[in-house]
Amino acid sequence: MTSLRVAVCLLGLVVLCQSDCFFEGLVIKDLNNPPTGCVDRDGTQHPFGSEWVKNCNECSCTTNGMSCCSKIPDAVGISEECELVVNKATCSVKVVLKSDKTKECSPV
Repeated sequence: MTSLRVAVCLLGLVVLCQSDCFFEGLVIKDLNNPPTGCVDRDGTQHPFGSEWVKNCNECSCTTNGMSCCSKIPDAVGISEECELVVNKATCSVKVVLKSDKTKECSPV
């Protein structure tokens, strides 16, 4: 019975760890003036090798381009009676009952 509980908990973590990621390849417009970093969607320049968090997205810049992954997991696999409550100030989530948001519920 204990191993079943552990398996359910691990499955819940896998479900909650799914998040959206994207990659934007580096665009070289002028071969005589190559870029020195990546430009994010807000227009901010980031040097090659840098990492940052913006709008709950963890991003990094390499000579290949910029990649970002959301720190907020998708609600994929959460049971019907539960919902994901997102705190964008802390980039954290909590799974609660739809009927009583003060009670946490199992993610699966």
